[in-house]
Amino acid sequence: MTSDRLAGLTSWNADWKGLRVAVLGLSVTGFAVADTLAELGADVLVVTERADEEYERLLPVIGARLWTGTLETVPDELADFAPEVVVASPGFSPRHPLITWANDCGIALWGDIELAWRVRDKVVRPDGSPADWILVTGTNGKTTTTRLTATMLVAGGLRAAPVGNIGTPVLDAVRDPAGFDALVVELSSHQLWYLGRRATPSPLSPHAAVCLNLADDHLEWHGSFEDYRNAKAHVYDNTRVACVYNKADPATRRMVEDADVVEGARAIGFDLGVPGPSDLGVVDGILVDRAFLEDRRTSALELTTVAELAERGLAAPHIAANILAAAALARSLDVAPAAIRAALRDFRLDPHRIEVVARHDGITWVDDSKATNPHAAASSLAAYPGAVWVVGGLLKGVDISELVATRGTTAKAAIVIGAERTAVVAAFSRHAPAVPVFQVDADETEGVMAQVVELAAGVARDGDVVLLAPAAASFDQFASYADRGTRFAAAVRERIGTGAEDEHDDAAEGPTGRDS
Repeated sequence: MTSDRLAGLTSWNADWKGLRVAVLGLSVTGFAVADTLAELGADVLVVTERADEEYERLLPVIGARLWTGTLETVPDELADFAPEVVVASPGFSPRHPLITWANDCGIALWGDIELAWRVRDKVVRPDGSPADWILVTGTNGKTTTTRLTATMLVAGGLRAAPVGNIGTPVLDAVRDPAGFDALVVELSSHQLWYLGRRATPSPLSPHAAVCLNLADDHLEWHGSFEDYRNAKAHVYDNTRVACVYNKADPATRRMVEDADVVEGARAIGFDLGVPGPSDLGVVDGILVDRAFLEDRRTSALELTTVAELAERGLAAPHIAANILAAAALARSLDVAPAAIRAALRDFRLDPHRIEVVARHDGITWVDDSKATNPHAAASSLAAYPGAVWVVGGLLKGVDISELVATRGTTAKAAIVIGAERTAVVAAFSRHAPAVPVFQVDADETEGVMAQVVELAAGVARDGDVVLLAPAAASFDQFASYADRGTRFAAAVRERIGTGAEDEHDDAAEGPTGRDS
């Protein structure tokens, strides 16, 4: 296979027949890759440690082969197959033996996003063009912003869908016979690494892109913060219209400044302060757009108000920032301010994202189990200062000390859970010695949250908030962050009884015009 032929595979209608492709991994993404390639006529070998029974049954039906077993070394079956392209699921890190082998052999190495872009013209719009892509990444807020953007686009009359790391593979969307005007693609740093690691640039060229923020995360996968940052920065590669960045996070501005974009693409800033002429921001409690209007030097367009967001549980500072980022992306596709306002009237946050699960005896119990890293937990603590903080889990190679030093000192108490409790307790001892710290010594999943709630109830008083914002992954003791949050809410309700008020709004104060 020559590089020229691979370079020409940028359409569903290109000649994919007989292309030998190894697909690494058989999750929902891996199956979508295999299914797409088989439909295109490629020769597909799926390689995975273990296979879901349903996928194992379906692979021969679609015309793909399967190999399962240990992947500590390159299987003979894979080497003998001599793939011309390897498409890896995002879980395969840069140092995985199979990825190292593919690189050493000079085999083209793609992720599912690369493949999806190359075949995005399977279903086109009436004018013959495929759907526009809007890319969303960041250490935190990706899913909320992706959902917000798609909701705004739909309110503006476009056929749009949130896809990618949010749960629906992009390949499923590009093959949907109904077709779309726009796809809002949530991208993890893992997916972006596969886009950016190529010797030659990826053909992907989004309409607009945003990196919401940058902080330590997934260092065990990338190997260093620099590599993590560099992966995230690829979100802006080849952007055609709008590079949206966070004015409150200089790292995202530098990404835009360094990006190789299509001539004419604009840099659009957002934060909770007064916006400049190419920004979105907040003026006297009003969220405004000063970027996408003709007279942007002297005028602004009203999008919504902080008061309206507060009524819907959307006024926490980090959520308001996500709304501004999503609005910038939607405005880049000419969605009217009135449509953005209408979209926000019915929008609800995902479960386990600053979700008030109960109020009882003056105590508010908040589930932010989705705060799986220090940056996300910092936003939660900013929204609920002085909370009884439930923290801990798998730290993913990240040092929690800075978070404890900057936000933990204001906590009323800390209740530490998880397999890496020692590191968390040590951080409090060094940086917040005045904060009472309680450890949950239950190692079995069933007992963890009951003990958390018992300890929290012994500390919290009228007017207090008990905040589950672990700043860590959940897989040491729980099936997922959702499982962790669900068990927390169940333990709260078990303790206080079914008569407690059950809320789903957000009691945090909204933005005040300052950066957050």
